[in-house]
Amino acid sequence: MPDTAAPAADRAAIDTARPAATGNAKRKQLLTYVAAAVVVGVIGWGAYYGLYASHFVETDNAYVGTDVAQVNALVAGPIASVSALETQHVKAGQVLATIDDADARIAVEQARAALALAERHVQGYVANDAALAGALSARQADVERAEAQIASAQADLDTAKTNLARRQKLATSGAVSQEELTDAQDAFARAQAALSNAIATRDAARAAVTAAGGQRQNNSTLFAGVPADQNPEVLAAKARLDAAELALSRTVVKAPADGIVSKKAIEVGQQVAVGTPLMTIVPTDHAFVDANFKEVQLKKVVPGQKVELTSDLYGKSVKYHGVVRGISGGTGSAFSLIPAQNATGNWIKVVQRLPVRIDLDPKEVAAHPLRVGLSMTARIDTSK
Repeated sequence: MPDTAAPAADRAAIDTARPAATGNAKRKQLLTYVAAAVVVGVIGWGAYYGLYASHFVETDNAYVGTDVAQVNALVAGPIASVSALETQHVKAGQVLATIDDADARIAVEQARAALALAERHVQGYVANDAALAGALSARQADVERAEAQIASAQADLDTAKTNLARRQKLATSGAVSQEELTDAQDAFARAQAALSNAIATRDAARAAVTAAGGQRQNNSTLFAGVPADQNPEVLAAKARLDAAELALSRTVVKAPADGIVSKKAIEVGQQVAVGTPLMTIVPTDHAFVDANFKEVQLKKVVPGQKVELTSDLYGKSVKYHGVVRGISGGTGSAFSLIPAQNATGNWIKVVQRLPVRIDLDPKEVAAHPLRVGLSMTARIDTSK
């Protein structure tokens, strides 16, 4: 009898193995497709990163900043009025507050009076010069008179000397009496005294001329060489008047720039000193962004590169465009109040960040105003 069970079992085994082999082939084919897709994806991502994505660095550690204008009191006094409110938008030159100006007005009037007095002083110097010129001429005339008196006294002395010599010769022969000889001697002595007195008078007149000339020269130095309105005394008085008027103008506190009033710290009646902070004006049309990039991201970042930014305030639908102005000279930790001490035994390396200053387009900022401290996301194109 023939054995038919064995072939039947073989056929059953073959029928069972045939679907398993088909499944394994499909699985291998699927795995091959997946592997190919992964390879293609990796190659595609590598190409995308190498050709495009690697040219950008991005961070969300970025915040809006601006050069705020601090408004301080430039003169002391009580606050008379406050016309600016917190969060109010003001224009440059707009009055923010006033300080009581009573003392400043008095100072201006005093300075004006001092200027008028200085101008009259200068006019007095000019008038005094004419008087001193006349006195000098009179002293010079005295010298001339003294010179004439000396000449006259010298002539009288010569005559007396001649008469005395003649009488002395005649006295030996008895032709002249002793009384005449004595009179001649007295006349000679008087002539000598008169000459000495005339010389002394001349010397005194010359000294008076020197003194009068010195007084006139001393007076002329107070006004000579410059017009009356350019005299140093007048200029000094004008400068004091200018200073007083400047102090008066500073009692009116004006906005130094367009912006929003912030940190208002004054009320009517408050006494302020010079330098007291009154408020802060925050410009809204000249904002910038400080983006804190990791040090490993800054290899290709240079000033002038273009930046695309978005704000958490407006979302990704509003994009800002800026330009890299520069990179800070140090990290935030280096400039902190208590710098990190890295030379320690338990040191752990931490990736540092450097602030990158980005200038924004003023037109875009005007269209969508920003506020100081708002969060931003910055993306720098390093390919240019």
